[in-house]
This record gives sequence, C-alpha cells and structure tokens, in this order.
Amino acid sequence: MTPPVLEAVRLTHRYGRHTALADCELSLPPGRIVGLVGPNGAGKSTLLNLACGLARPTSGTIRVLGAVPAADPAHLARVGFVAQDTPVYRELSVAEHLHLGERLNPRWDGDLARRRVDRAGLDPRQRAGRLSGGQRAQLALALAAGKRPELLILDEPAAALDPVARATFLEHLVESVEELGATALLSSHALADVEQVCDHLVVLADGQVQLAGDTAELLARHRRILLPVPALAQLPDGVRVIHSDADEAIVRADPSLLVDGPWQPVAADLPEVVLAYLTAAASDDGTAAGSAYGRATTAAAITTTATGATARTTTSKGATR
Repeated sequence: MTPPVLEAVRLTHRYGRHTALADCELSLPPGRIVGLVGPNGAGKSTLLNLACGLARPTSGTIRVLGAVPAADPAHLARVGFVAQDTPVYRELSVAEHLHLGERLNPRWDGDLARRRVDRAGLDPRQRAGRLSGGQRAQLALALAAGKRPELLILDEPAAALDPVARATFLEHLVESVEELGATALLSSHALADVEQVCDHLVVLADGQVQLAGDTAELLARHRRILLPVPALAQLPDGVRVIHSDADEAIVRADPSLLVDGPWQPVAADLPEVVLAYLTAAASDDGTAAGSAYGRATTAAAITTTATGATARTTTSKGATR
C-alpha cells in the first residue's frame, strides 16, 4: 500500500487559549490535487503551517512524505509552499528570482522554472514590484515548481486575483502538478475553484476534519433528496442525514438504499455537499459560533454561482464523517 503524502493523528495546535486544531485526523493519498475548504477560523492555515514545518503541534503528530515536517534540508527540498500573499522580492527581477531559486534549492530545475515563466508570459527583466497580482502569483508558482517538490502546498494563492487571472493561475497549477508528478494541497474559499481542479477534498470546520475523500467517490455517496420532513423517519438504516430543511435533505448513503420510498433522490454537486457539512458543523458548534459559520457559508455560496450551483443554508439534522 502506498504511504500517505500527509498523515495527521490526533493533531492539536493551540495559540494560547485558542484551539485551532483539535484531535485532527487526516490521511492524504499521493498523486492528487487536494482541495482544503472551510470557513475562516477553521484551522486551514494552521494545518498548512504545520505541514510546512512553520509551526509545531501542541499534541498529536503530523508526518509529511514519511517524516516530521522540515526535519532537515533534504526534507525541506521535497516540499514547495506558495503563501496567500505570494511573497516575492519587489526589487528583484523575474530572472533574478530564478537565479536565487537555483542558489537556494539543491533539486532546482531551471528549465522547468523558465518554462513556467515563459508559459505565464512574464518578462525576465521585469521587477517583481511592477508585476500585477496575477503575475506575482505565477512567479511564486514557478519558483515553487522549480524546486521539483513532491508535495506542493498552496494557501489561498488566488484569493486576491480577478476572475481571468484566477482561471489562468489554476490552469497553470494543474499543468505544473502534472509535469512534476507531484501532489498538491490547495486551500481555497472558492468552491468553484476546488470543483474545477481538485480530485480529492478535505472539509475542515471547528478545527476538525468533517469530510475527506476523492471527489468522485464522495459525490457518488451523497444525494439530495426531495421529501416532506415526516418522511425523514422512514429513511432506511444506512442513510445518514447531513443537512435538511422543510422539503429536502443532503444524505450520505449507498444510492441503492434510496430506490424505494416517498422521496426523490437527485445527484448532489460538490458545493451542495460541502455547504451541508459546514452548516452541520455550525449547528453543532452552538449559537455564537454557528452564526459565524452561517455567515461564512453564505459567503461561500456566493462563490458557487459561477458553476451554476445552488447553495442552501438551513438547519442541520445531523452530520457524519
């Protein structure tokens, strides 16, 4: 069996009295583009910082590529990281960034980095401070890819980009991952982005993993069913209600269990499944936190409109992993 690229066991991290991650369990298979989604404060950036070795667990363990993150320079060379603000040196040119990457990274692939720069249409003579936000993101991606990492970690890299720059960045991300033969872990608030490029999903809320798996498998195991509320009691054993309102519910079940009954099962799309779990976590968390999650869920719903998805934010009847 192929070992996981990232494995967390009872992973907990606290900032003072605030718990960002609580007994988090996660195992990511290799060769995937993993979408990490969740509301603000869910623990996404904390998880990525732990994976990069920028923070240490309060308790529990996390292993990346079979070792403690940033265990030594050789391990650091196997992981690439693109932060949310896609940091680059404003006074250095694009070419000087590539030269710096060559000096600092033992596995540096200059040809690959230059191909990514050329593909992005960047002028090697241009100073980074004069690049647009989208161009800086492309430069940061080229530098991360030039390391030839086995795991590429990206923390909201396209958050500040306009729709055209965002689409271009995601296209180049997929190309880079395919060329490297690597695994990518992409944190994003935009469900449309995750739906477009990711084949594995992790939903994080309240410091814990609510859902994880290959997107095709998760979609095959979830349905939106149209039914009156009294019919919920008639659902057979093995059907778990994630989220419901007056006349429909998101459920997790073998589709064969839903063939007969006073309900109409239809395919659930990825945003519907994600929002169901986030709303369930909000309801379980209590009124104050639930209100915050509700606002986050509504904001996430707005981002799904580009894909034609309809988001629903109603009262949860239960959740499952």
